Amino acid sequence: MAAFAGKTALMTTEPHDDKLERADLLETLATHRAFLRQTVRGLSDEQARQATTASELCLGGVIKHVALVEKGWVDFILNGPDGMGPADEAAADQHAAGFRMSEEETLAGVVARYEEVARRTDEVVSSLPSFDASQPLPEAPWFEPGARWSARRVLLHIIAETAQHAGHADIIRESLDGSKTMG
Repeated sequence: MAAFAGKTALMTTEPHDDKLERADLLETLATHRAFLRQTVRGLSDEQARQATTASELCLGGVIKHVALVEKGWVDFILNGPDGMGPADEAAADQHAAGFRMSEEETLAGVVARYEEVARRTDEVVSSLPSFDASQPLPEAPWFEPGARWSARRVLLHIIAETAQHAGHADIIRESLDGSKTMG
């Protein structure tokens, strides 16, 4: 038996079920994606561009950012740090622009792009030979030098990122018109 947080847990000898793990992780990600998409239902493009809190975040920008981040991390699963592209000034500018929805963009287009990214992620996750395969993280001050992330760890990061930003989006939407995703 293992003990944690003052409780005793039974250890199981059941074999690891990779299909069940994939299904659980994809279902969790789908739930948080749905919460995020719910925050923009019924909004105009203008409303989706509006920053309603002390931050500069807008709903269209949050969805655009989550799509860019998810795509980047799936590219990392497939191609390692090279899949994320160079960490240069252009990349920093693209990252910053990912939080805004420009006048040329529509909410429908941003949501459609997010759904395209989500479909690709689901396909990649479903077809991975193993969640254990890892890649070295890119060199960056926020990553431990020499660290590696498995596909599993990356997917957990995508889920956490999506959940966090769904919460941000809920606050922005509530500030916009009083609507709430939950509660």
